[in-house]
Amino acid sequence: MAAKVEKQFDVKVEMIPSSGGVFEVVADDKLIYSKKATGVFPGEGNVMDLLQQS
Repeated sequence: MAAKVEKQFDVKVEMIPSSGGVFEVVADDKLIYSKKATGVFPGEGNVMDLLQQS
């Protein structure tokens, strides 16, 4: 997913290891998606859509 985001948006993706099932997507210091908050792991298309909207 990181490679697709980098290619589509021409940005540098930073993956930060975590524990406890946390998966969050942050763009321009704004939280775009949080698995911790929703309890659901997003599909790849969901993340791409959310990034396009931000």
